[in-house]
Amino acid sequence: MTVLSVRNLETFYGAIMALRGVSIDVTEGEIVTILGANGAGKSTLMKTIAGLMDPEKGSIELFGQSIAGLEPDRVVRAGVSLVPEGREVFPYLTVEENLKLGAYTRRDDPASDLELVYDYFPILKERRKQNAGYLSGGQQQMLAIGRGLMARPRLMMLDEPSLGLSPLLTQEIFGIIARLNAEQKVTMLLVEQNAHIALATAHTGYVLEMGRIVMGGPTEKLRASDDIQEFYLGKAEANERGQKRWKRRKTWR
Repeated sequence: MTVLSVRNLETFYGAIMALRGVSIDVTEGEIVTILGANGAGKSTLMKTIAGLMDPEKGSIELFGQSIAGLEPDRVVRAGVSLVPEGREVFPYLTVEENLKLGAYTRRDDPASDLELVYDYFPILKERRKQNAGYLSGGQQQMLAIGRGLMARPRLMMLDEPSLGLSPLLTQEIFGIIARLNAEQKVTMLLVEQNAHIALATAHTGYVLEMGRIVMGGPTEKLRASDDIQEFYLGKAEANERGQKRWKRRKTWR
């Protein structure tokens, strides 16, 4: 079943077109990753889906219902949870207060989900009474993901979860992301510059360049692409003299 369907999306920053006819699909139970360099439009796509930016054209549907142009709180109530770039925790609130804020749209008791978050992130339980501003970067990222889970999202969107983290912490965070998908069946849309770990974790991927989708498909197909290997995975292509061809143009094949 298709959870999210985006068609021909156009979003502007003032007079600058940031998204140029973007179309993607997210299937229930999958992790879908968006790859792209800085300025490609990845965060703009996430913000537009989340209601933080208004699209100029195109459609955004969640389980067949339009959410394009809705206010952010209504998008959350519809079932979309955004874990933003830079984490954006509330530093003067405790860890547990931050987590409970993630459940503000719910009418039921979130206690069971709080325990679920603590099961996946034991360090948050240890520090639940501590102000979030005193957590390390990795712990704040765990808190941001946990806060997103508290909304019981039908779709969780994660914007650059490895930003500012060490390779070891990045591996730990992505291990938990994979577990949440496998064990809790959380459907995810993932924006990530670390193409190696994104392609190893996700089921499907898209490449966004200059506001356009230039390639998409199963991650196995993307990993086999010459352009992905050279421009995103760091594989050097050599000429007859064994020197890297720095100037080769992308053909998206």
